[in-house]
Amino acid sequence: MEPRSLEFLKRLLSLAGPSGYEAMPAQAWREEAETFADRVWADVAGNSFAAVNSDGEPRVMLAGHIDEIGLMVNHIDDDGFLYFSTIGGWDPEVVVGQRVEILTLDGPVPGLIGKKAIHLQEKEDREKASKVKDLWIDIGAKDGEDARRRVRVGDAAVLAAPVVELSHDRIASRSIDNRMGALVALEALRRLAADRPRAGVVAVATTQEEIGLASGGGARSGAFGLDPKIAIVVDVTHATDYPGAEKKGHGDHRLGGGPVLSRGSAVNPVLFQRLADVAEREKISCSIEAAPSRTSTDADSIVMARAGIATALVSVPNRYMHSPNEMVALEDLDRAAELIAATVRTFSTADDFVPR
Repeated sequence: MEPRSLEFLKRLLSLAGPSGYEAMPAQAWREEAETFADRVWADVAGNSFAAVNSDGEPRVMLAGHIDEIGLMVNHIDDDGFLYFSTIGGWDPEVVVGQRVEILTLDGPVPGLIGKKAIHLQEKEDREKASKVKDLWIDIGAKDGEDARRRVRVGDAAVLAAPVVELSHDRIASRSIDNRMGALVALEALRRLAADRPRAGVVAVATTQEEIGLASGGGARSGAFGLDPKIAIVVDVTHATDYPGAEKKGHGDHRLGGGPVLSRGSAVNPVLFQRLADVAEREKISCSIEAAPSRTSTDADSIVMARAGIATALVSVPNRYMHSPNEMVALEDLDRAAELIAATVRTFSTADDFVPR
């Protein structure tokens, strides 16, 4: 990965943006896109768009969601402790004892997630898994009045977990799911801006994916507005190269093993084969992931937008998903961007994606 792209990724990962509160990373994404894209804009759902060769055909959407899982304050008691709900899917055990950053109108407020100390727990309580309702956020407030001057009900929060650079070009951070995908979509567009294709290509940093499986999130409205013929979604998938991971149920996906191509469910079979053929031609190593029912990504929302959109899903293996320390290999991000760009260069108006 180029140094500029790596620094941009680290900046994206550092910005708080849980579902419904994505403004800061979305703004950073648009600012980077403006350095090379023909046109950059946003919509009322918070989606960000960057286009290259806007008048080209066919129109292609490259989508990666920019939101992350988080927390939301739902009650402040008279002692100044904040109770919260989750934004997206959390394992409550992961958040115990973590530091948090609360997003308020006056700027971030630091805090930490409290739980009764093990010394004070009854024996049977020690053996039970933590529940969100039994946890709280402590901002060091003197009392409820003090806390309410600084924080309001409805303020969102993220875990305070900065980027860690590890050996073999691997990084760990919160929000890799899916700032990484928003970055890969933009990196593919950057390559296409330097070698303009026949297609008109729009990278989209979508919103509310982590909470939008029922409504479709920002991806559904974004796809409706763009009306693309083709969409390639970029997201993370579970790496299965660590102890206890179940390959029989989830496939064999390794950090450094290259992008993962989904097959089935929301994935158009013709577009899948195009990606697989290009990967073989360009000698980009890939693995395949079975998606028999749903992908649980923006692909599920995009594929049925309007009259239907030929959709594919390119994923990157991610260890420890939905934790403060998700881990990916930078080479997988680079290969995913290169595969997507190389595939887009093959598109023409003669392409027919009707399954036969």
